[in-house]
Amino acid sequence: MLISLFWSECVNTNTVFYLCVCRYTKIGYAGNTEPQFIMPSCIAIKESASVGEQAQRRLVRGVDDLDFYIGDEAIDKPNYATKWPIRHGMVEDWDLMEKFMEQVIFKYLRAEPEDHSFLMTEPPLNTPENREYLAEIMFETFNVPGLYIAVQAVLALAASWTSRQVGQRTLTGIVIDSGDGVTHAIPVAEGYVIGSCIKHIPIAGRDITFFIQQLLRDREVGIPPEQSLETAKAVKERYCYICPDIVKEFTKYDSDPGKWIKQYRGVNAVSKTTFNIDVGYERFLGPEIFFHPEFANPDFMQPISDVVDEVIQSCPIDVRRPLYKNIVLSGGSTMFRDFGRRLQRDLKRVVDARLRLSEELSGGRIKPKPMEVQVVTHHMQRYAVWFGGSMLASTPEFFQVCHSKKAYDEIGPSICRHNPVFGIMS
Repeated sequence: MLISLFWSECVNTNTVFYLCVCRYTKIGYAGNTEPQFIMPSCIAIKESASVGEQAQRRLVRGVDDLDFYIGDEAIDKPNYATKWPIRHGMVEDWDLMEKFMEQVIFKYLRAEPEDHSFLMTEPPLNTPENREYLAEIMFETFNVPGLYIAVQAVLALAASWTSRQVGQRTLTGIVIDSGDGVTHAIPVAEGYVIGSCIKHIPIAGRDITFFIQQLLRDREVGIPPEQSLETAKAVKERYCYICPDIVKEFTKYDSDPGKWIKQYRGVNAVSKTTFNIDVGYERFLGPEIFFHPEFANPDFMQPISDVVDEVIQSCPIDVRRPLYKNIVLSGGSTMFRDFGRRLQRDLKRVVDARLRLSEELSGGRIKPKPMEVQVVTHHMQRYAVWFGGSMLASTPEFFQVCHSKKAYDEIGPSICRHNPVFGIMS
């Protein structure tokens, strides 16, 4: 598994570029609060039809190499094949990845890589070999003076500092990272990911969209079939929220539908006529699959609160209290209203039930100390990883933890197998 994002820092002017590569690539300057560009992580290249043409292509490779597109330009490009170099965090084609980064740096950032140090991020459990491949490309192809590969979860923890006092800032916590395709619960202790305890949850933004799409299909008849997914996504982003009690929510809608049911107005892409749909139960049933995944996925029955509790209980006993105390949300699919409040409430119930059971089993002789459970929400949640990296790369420490070109020339790509952690350096 590899890169989820990267950025660069200008040595001369002390400004920093920042790029994020996953399903979408986010590009900008460190020190900024949001990325300057967000684009799909895809590339469109011309494919030769015959072996003879492939041989001829190799002869004129210099010109042909420049004929490709990335991001939004690459999608549905006529006479080009659209490819995704990264799937599920793993770089599948390093040649295409190198081309992709070439356009990102030169066309979008308009930067000279030899003048900038880059910070790139990786998903949990990235292999050391992937780090080495990345180091080779950055140091040998782009000749960058410095490179740091950060773990996404650590940067998300750093981003949560915006909602904390200086004395409460810590790199110990559990990150709930939920994007478009997958959700992870990642425990971090003193800046180091506890890899053996990471859990994957097969529910994320895309699953919510598909679930809402199915609900609308079953009830509404006016939605053009080719626009049903787009409509479901718009409904999810505009109207959905997390409810505290699903039964009470149904009752609320049934008793006063005029107050709670919303109207969505769309335009048919073919006939240009408008269509209206009622958005009712979908508003709370969509994101509810985080807490009742059996609604959408019969193969996975565990609510997110139980998964988080299981992750923390599998961690070393001395870090469990700090982990319960610092549960950080990251990614667009955690942005639903009251998501943090519901997760905190459900998790607190699980923890309190365990403490009560412990007391009962001891016959009242053991009085467990109450467990503090706190879910941290903050205004940088959507781009938490990006913002955490942007913030940390703006500090003087960034230059100290960077792997330098000089060290790479002396030792080789193996220098990137391990990184010093921000704030815990000697």
